[in-house]
Amino acid sequence: MAISKQKKGEIVEKLTKALKSAKSLVFVNFHGLKVSDATALRRQLQSEGVSYQVSKKSLTKRVLEADKFEGDLPELTGELAMAWGEDEVAPARGVATFAKKFPEALKILGGVFNGKYMSQGQIMEIATIPTLEVLRGKFVNIINSPIQRMAIALNEVAKTKTSA
Repeated sequence: MAISKQKKGEIVEKLTKALKSAKSLVFVNFHGLKVSDATALRRQLQSEGVSYQVSKKSLTKRVLEADKFEGDLPELTGELAMAWGEDEVAPARGVATFAKKFPEALKILGGVFNGKYMSQGQIMEIATIPTLEVLRGKFVNIINSPIQRMAIALNEVAKTKTSA
């Protein structure tokens, strides 16, 4: 179905505004994804503060060319959608998590991170970075571990002193 020139202008304007505020962007091929699954993906991403929009490749390329990101634009094949957000890792992590459920219907094509185009592999690496809460928990565990071991050792010494 053809889109009017006015509607195309509105889409380009919306995408331009969104990309200016976004810290990262993920290109997604959703060929074969059912509508109900796409709706579930949108809801999951929205709960994480990530926006998701289907876009024509020609309009997307027009917006991306205007922003002048470093590197080469990844090949955008199939039906194209974009996920972006204020958090640098959340779009990649959210799409990658959902793509595990539907590996044949949802594929990451690449993205933009810190003003540079990234390949599919690089975006997948970014997606594996844990959330800030998980990282904080690991940090606390690392700090707590020597103290905990010292307490156990002192307890064992105290047991041997009282039994002797």
